[in-house]
Amino acid sequence: MPLPPAPAPRPSVSPITRRGAWALLIVFALLWFSNLDYRRLVHPDEGRYAEIPREMTVTGDWVTPRLDGIKYFEKPALQYWLTAAAYEAFGVHPWTARLWPALAGFLGVIFMGYVGLRLAGPAAGLYAAAVLGSSLWYAGNAHILTLDAGLTLWMSVGLGSLFLAQHAEHAGRRPAWMWAAWAALALATLSKGLIGIVLPGTAVVAYSLATRDWALWRRLHVVSGAIVFLAIAAPWFVVVSLRNPGFFDFFFIHEHFTRFLTSEHRRTGPWWYFFPILLVGLLPWVVVFFATLPRMWRLAPDAANGFNWQRFALVWSAVIFVFFSASGSKLPSYILPVFPALALALGLQLSAMPGATLARLTLPLVLAAGVLTLALPLGYPALVARIADQRQPAGPLLAYGPWIETGLCVAFLGGAAGWWWLRRGRTTAALLCIALTALAGVQIVLAGYDELAESRSTEPILARIAAAHGPLRADVPFYAVRMYDQTLPYYLGRLVVPVDYRDELAFGIDSEPDKALATIGEWQRRWQTSEQAYAIMQPEEYEKLRQREVPMVELGRDPRRVVVSRR
Repeated sequence: MPLPPAPAPRPSVSPITRRGAWALLIVFALLWFSNLDYRRLVHPDEGRYAEIPREMTVTGDWVTPRLDGIKYFEKPALQYWLTAAAYEAFGVHPWTARLWPALAGFLGVIFMGYVGLRLAGPAAGLYAAAVLGSSLWYAGNAHILTLDAGLTLWMSVGLGSLFLAQHAEHAGRRPAWMWAAWAALALATLSKGLIGIVLPGTAVVAYSLATRDWALWRRLHVVSGAIVFLAIAAPWFVVVSLRNPGFFDFFFIHEHFTRFLTSEHRRTGPWWYFFPILLVGLLPWVVVFFATLPRMWRLAPDAANGFNWQRFALVWSAVIFVFFSASGSKLPSYILPVFPALALALGLQLSAMPGATLARLTLPLVLAAGVLTLALPLGYPALVARIADQRQPAGPLLAYGPWIETGLCVAFLGGAAGWWWLRRGRTTAALLCIALTALAGVQIVLAGYDELAESRSTEPILARIAAAHGPLRADVPFYAVRMYDQTLPYYLGRLVVPVDYRDELAFGIDSEPDKALATIGEWQRRWQTSEQAYAIMQPEEYEKLRQREVPMVELGRDPRRVVVSRR
């Protein structure tokens, strides 16, 4: 059954009162920031991006990023500065390590809601914020310590500022919003590199080609905007290049062109890699989105100057999706900047759609969630039996099951209640119920991931060793033998020495070879002559060294690691 045509956007009555808006914001904030400190940091990304700013605070060098004392130039420094500032203000904790991604995600929701309000009225703004704040992929990634939530915030501010500049009722407001857009893209570039400006620029070109809107270019304030961009983005790149002569080639050539064009980083995937991520990531709004997608393009109204923000949002999303699908390096979080643009377009569709139509589109997903909720207790143990192995035992996976079940149940009950309210014409109550319970479900599932910390983090094994043997001495070397767990330096609060390990540390090791040991033989010679030292290694490596009668006293082990001392 086709959807009825959407009415043209028009000023709408506020769907909630001012007091209700403040109450909603408080509830949303409490849900959003509720579990930043509950989970231990996990390998690799959380350990890496918590440790680099910790070392900044210790050394006082905020120009040259270092990981385990080794130069690390894979990404720019903005997020490291923000996390280091949080450490300086509140101390080094998991919650301060995760604070910036969570805050970036939260601010992104608020800003997209504001943009929707200015473009299409209070209902569109509220619904856009509700969609974005509860979309599984956006909410989940904002609570995991990577660089993508920060990048997404700045790209979203750039996108929203562009929309507001083209929508401004008075031409005098356009330069300020465009300069805000250029500034945001500079911060995006300082967050994760050239994609912060390349992807938005490509989207502008693609939009102009698709819609033949060439007049847009005259309103971008390219010259003054480029000055704003360079004034913000360039200084750090200049200073770090002057201090580190190899930075330019590694960062701009290796980390951008080589990463995109080749599979050197072993992050490959098929051309359809991001399709299931997009489908799952748009939950619980995926059915409504694809049902309204054709209408978003066909019936999107033009502004007085001919600019069409809905079409631009779709082009923006398509450019990012295609770019990373074509890349030789793929990670699930790469398409995160797609979600704010899609949420903004969907917010307008939701504000114009009758409750009965929304109820019809929501029902299949509610039924599917109900079936999955009932089936999970029966099917989950069988699934665990298939995927459990020596490195990930069945016990923690089974302990994770109740968290997944609870989160799914909360989301299902919220979806069912939302469908019931939609049937009765209470659209705002329904959509907010769906959004808040979906966010609560995501938070519950994320909190439960800590059940897997035994194999994902070094905190449990180090805590057991400290309880059994006392604190490890800080004045003796600690070696990471043929492995490197990114959480180890963070939880030790000190540097370790990599042994026969390069991977992402290769550039830094080549520039400062004294920071690592190149061979296992060199480590053995140092180990044999040391009065005391510690080492971490995989269980298989431990068995090989033990058979060669290397003197080691086992202090503790888990499914992935063994920690030993010299005596």
